[in-house]
Amino acid sequence: MRIMQRAKKYADFAMIVLLPLLMAYSMVGEAAHEWLGTAMLVLFVIHHVLNFQWFKSVAKGKYPPARICSMIINLLLLIDMLALAVSSIILSRYIFSFLPIDGGTSFARTLHLLASYWGMVIMSLHLGLHCGLILQKIQKMTVLSMTHRIKRCIQICCSLISIYGIYVFYSRHIGDYMLLKTQFVFFDFDEKLILFLLDYLTMMILFATAGYYLQKIFVKIRKRKKHNKIS
Repeated sequence: MRIMQRAKKYADFAMIVLLPLLMAYSMVGEAAHEWLGTAMLVLFVIHHVLNFQWFKSVAKGKYPPARICSMIINLLLLIDMLALAVSSIILSRYIFSFLPIDGGTSFARTLHLLASYWGMVIMSLHLGLHCGLILQKIQKMTVLSMTHRIKRCIQICCSLISIYGIYVFYSRHIGDYMLLKTQFVFFDFDEKLILFLLDYLTMMILFATAGYYLQKIFVKIRKRKKHNKIS
């Protein structure tokens, strides 16, 4: 079991690292982007294999709002990754270029653009919904004592970073890509890669924070319902 838990931890961490790198595809190079994307797909499959127990529990138990929300996000993320996989194979010039695929590149390019930016948002929300469990695991693996003060500091830091994340989301026109208002992504090749990655990391923190607070709202609603039943 410890090996399984470690594998889950490393796979999830690798996916978080890969996500901003994949968004910088024109800056890292097309070939590198394909290899990184393939690695992300493999890790995504590994993630689901290691969490196979979740699939067994889908048809069991009740579906309160928190579980419904989590299920919707998981389903959207699965659809998004399938769209990325299919469009990536069609557009591939290196890894999957040996496949006899002819045509469909225009549709695949649009699908890949749409799925990439929605994927970043959905994956970050998914991460945020599980932040509570992640903090508990960190506390178990380290000697850190997650006191109320430490948790509060983390929340404040994430909230401050999220404010900058909102600015990045607006200034980099992410909403336009998500709504297909433009089908051409602008890259400033004079910009340093590290600054680009940090900007995208702040957006990931923005949506992860949104997911975290959404989960806290669901927890408060559940506690209030229990309190009302008791009283």
